[in-house]
Amino acid sequence: MLRIATANVNGIRAAHRRGLGDWLATRGCDVIALQEVRAQAAKLPERAFGDFHVALETGTLPGRNGVAVLTRRPPAAVRTWSGAALLGAPGAPLAPVPAAERVPLARGLARFAAEGRYLEVDLDDGPLTIASLYLPKGGLPAHLQRPERMREAPDGGARYARKMGFMAAFARQLARTRRAAAADGREFLLMGDLNIAHTRQDLAAWRRNQQHDGFLPEEREWLGRQLTPRTLVDVVRRLHPEADGPYTWWSWLGQSFAKDAGWRLDYHLATPRLARAAMTTAVDRDHEGVRLSDHAPVVVDYDLP
Repeated sequence: MLRIATANVNGIRAAHRRGLGDWLATRGCDVIALQEVRAQAAKLPERAFGDFHVALETGTLPGRNGVAVLTRRPPAAVRTWSGAALLGAPGAPLAPVPAAERVPLARGLARFAAEGRYLEVDLDDGPLTIASLYLPKGGLPAHLQRPERMREAPDGGARYARKMGFMAAFARQLARTRRAAAADGREFLLMGDLNIAHTRQDLAAWRRNQQHDGFLPEEREWLGRQLTPRTLVDVVRRLHPEADGPYTWWSWLGQSFAKDAGWRLDYHLATPRLARAAMTTAVDRDHEGVRLSDHAPVVVDYDLP
């Protein structure tokens, strides 16, 4: 069995103050994808990644983004969009990956390459490529922006356009990456915070959020196009086809967490053969009564050696 998790930690320093270190030590995961690490190497907490080997792409925006993949054995290969990555053994300082690969980018992705949004590794002990993605949050198109209903200042649709541009480019990149893994005899697993609730089952208050970023029709349609029985499969939804949720994000405000009025934004998207190996899923809403982040880790057990 291989236990694989994804977790948006929304700042690894804050997550450690809430118990991330103990969760890493006790959850029994073999591979963990992290998003929103939000710390440059010099500002990571001590033993930030516990007893795991880590491949980390911090990006160049201080205090923002940052993705990582944690593994029990050193990865066989590390690839990023920028060509920059850090690698560390348990308890050892991080160092630049000497053989990190800069993958050829699909049209439109170059402007996002240095933001620390994507990293992938090949496992050393099995034919599997694991990727961690933090997709931009985005915003509303200009015609839906109402200042009196917005927490952020209206931007004329700039954040919306940026997210849509990322998604269009990433769809091309994703197809390339999946095919490259297949050509190398590897299964492929994309994990991370996609900042999209795909269907009505993935959002508790879907009726009043139909004109909210993260649940716009065009965002949901884009995600649907990435999922087919022959390309990528939503692993959690495959195992829970009729369930509402399980949700993975709740606002810190109000009673949304207590009432489980959340969004499912964090995914395992696997090639079909790998998806069929998934046995059980769990969303770790808290660790010993404390939320690690506004997101919750999504843990899947795969019937793999």
